[in-house]
Amino acid sequence: MYLILALLVIAGPVKTINVRQAATPPRIDGVIEDAWLQADSVDDFVQASPDEGTPPSERTVIYVLQDAGNLYVAFRCHAARHRPVAQLYGMEEEATLFLDPTDSRSMAYFFKVYGSGLWRSGKILDDGRDEDWSWDAVWYCANRIQDSMMEVEMKIPFKSIRYKQGANEWGINFHRFVTNGMENDYWTDVKEREGGNRVSNYGRLVGINPRAHGYYFELYPEGYVRFDQSPGTAGKVKPFASLNFKWDLTPQATVNATVLPDFAQIESDPYSFNISRYPTFLPERRPFFVEGSENFRLANLREQGILAPLNIFYSRQIGKAVRNEPVPILSGLKFTTHSENWNFGALGAYTDQLADSTGVYEPRRAFAVVRGKGRLVDASDVGFLFGGTTAGDGNYNYALAGDWGSGSGRSRAEVQTALSDKDGRLGWALNSGCMEFMGKFLSLAAFQVISDSFSVEGIGYVPWAGLKKFQVLSGPYLTGHGAMRRFYAAPSLTVTQEPGSNDLSYNAGLHLNPQFRNGWYANLDGGLGRMAEADTAYFARSVNVEAGAGSVRYSTDFGANYNHSYNYARGFVADNYSDWAYFTYYLAGRVALLLGANNWWECDPQGEVLGVTTVARPKIDYRINQKMSFNVYDEIVLSTPGTHFEKTGPATNRVGCLFSWNFLPKSWLYVAFNDYRVDSGKGLTLASRVGAVKLRYLFYF
Repeated sequence: MYLILALLVIAGPVKTINVRQAATPPRIDGVIEDAWLQADSVDDFVQASPDEGTPPSERTVIYVLQDAGNLYVAFRCHAARHRPVAQLYGMEEEATLFLDPTDSRSMAYFFKVYGSGLWRSGKILDDGRDEDWSWDAVWYCANRIQDSMMEVEMKIPFKSIRYKQGANEWGINFHRFVTNGMENDYWTDVKEREGGNRVSNYGRLVGINPRAHGYYFELYPEGYVRFDQSPGTAGKVKPFASLNFKWDLTPQATVNATVLPDFAQIESDPYSFNISRYPTFLPERRPFFVEGSENFRLANLREQGILAPLNIFYSRQIGKAVRNEPVPILSGLKFTTHSENWNFGALGAYTDQLADSTGVYEPRRAFAVVRGKGRLVDASDVGFLFGGTTAGDGNYNYALAGDWGSGSGRSRAEVQTALSDKDGRLGWALNSGCMEFMGKFLSLAAFQVISDSFSVEGIGYVPWAGLKKFQVLSGPYLTGHGAMRRFYAAPSLTVTQEPGSNDLSYNAGLHLNPQFRNGWYANLDGGLGRMAEADTAYFARSVNVEAGAGSVRYSTDFGANYNHSYNYARGFVADNYSDWAYFTYYLAGRVALLLGANNWWECDPQGEVLGVTTVARPKIDYRINQKMSFNVYDEIVLSTPGTHFEKTGPATNRVGCLFSWNFLPKSWLYVAFNDYRVDSGKGLTLASRVGAVKLRYLFYF
């Protein structure tokens, strides 16, 4: 107890804001009327960037009220120097509320309103080290722009969030983004060196008293009509229906379920050029698996990619394509619960079989995942994760993992261990890493061992069976020097033993990462050393250069990569080059014109170019208003033999469009079309054509 008090004295006083009962609830119309005069208010914001720790250039005032069923928050964002920027596409003013209603000091909800009236919600995870933008809630907001001010009002129903019963204090923070100068202001002091917006550093919302009543039940029936056409067929039109629901059993516990969901990827995964020995990791996009995904993964240290987590559960394995046909998902069920010190989650899914005239080639399969994570003390936590799949008759794969983490901000250590049992074959894995600030130096280290027999095939993504790896980097981490906002320079050493090799590989590298006050950033990575893999020893080298920037009118990212490495697609060591450029221009505040391009150059061992693969991705996004948008895109893959660019021809082409309308909270109408063609030797011919109209409606009890 004395130690905690001493730490609080060192850290300084915690900011507080009182939440008062609203005699008359305010109207959510973007105008801060007299009803807000009964509220407590704060205006002592601190700038986080570009001038960390200094007073903001503009004043921001926050008001907070409550009634039996809702929390109300208002932002009065003064703008004496420039009129607030509002545009449906592009950089604009922002006002964000952060809430930690379970007092976890690790996870928080955020509610963000933009100058244009657009809104987003999500979660802050792992004490600010990660974010989840997929979380959606029923809440209400409005804003109004004037020449010298932006006013924002929010209404958060208590039954839309989870909170700690009986507690009269929550963690809270506020953020404002000022477009002029690209300035970020927070109520509590946010430091780059400590890892940014840390939930454990939030202020306190005092006097909170939720008294909402209801079933806390959300029902989402879905109806859709789908058109599918393949080569040589006239196409088929099929109606479908599915049912989804969410039930908050208590303010801490939630059940989600889905029956006969349609998870067809209308907006397909982007083309990926892969010459490594490992499969491409694809992000999850399906709503049932995306929402709450933080409950079913081990923690990771993302800084400089130093620690790749053990993905014991990889949801893309459920319903994955077999023989180019997605496996139908019959049902799914999730249960999650949160308390002050413990989080728990369980997920189950059941998939249908696939068969043809020769018999069943994919059996019915069950999946299960269980995750628990608890806080030992404020800066330390421990957890476990079980993942498994079975198709009966000895066809199974199970894995059990445990993880421990300790530290705060960027100074943190993580240890993960796992055991697997695939059809009676046992395996194990160890994964650990740490980051530590020592004066002005940031040091990172990671150690990983994956046994030859370790396997999470069918349930996770840990394809590095047999890998042993040690990596360390350390260098000065400087902030707030002249035109440069942040600068990190770190030499590194990596020692690995690749799967199937008895020899060690050594690589010395250098990492440079400057970030500038004007919005530009750059990355430079280089390395060289002895590499032993695929029964081949060679001198490896690599260079990666990247730069980018963002502004009110455009954003861009471009770079190039060179590496001398083993090409697993062709089976030899050679030079490989790649370059990329992405550019987005915001037109008239409603239209985003996007162009992305990638080139990959493959060489033979003598240095001759074998071929060039080019991908171009033009896209137009048009926001009709805050609730409606339309986009059309094209992805064309070109192939060039050697350097004979006169013989360049298309390998594939995918054209698509999507209209979406968020007509009510969590209620959507989608109209989508996708046409995919491949080179048949006689030009591009149809591979598949898909169209769909989908309606999702929320019933909220």
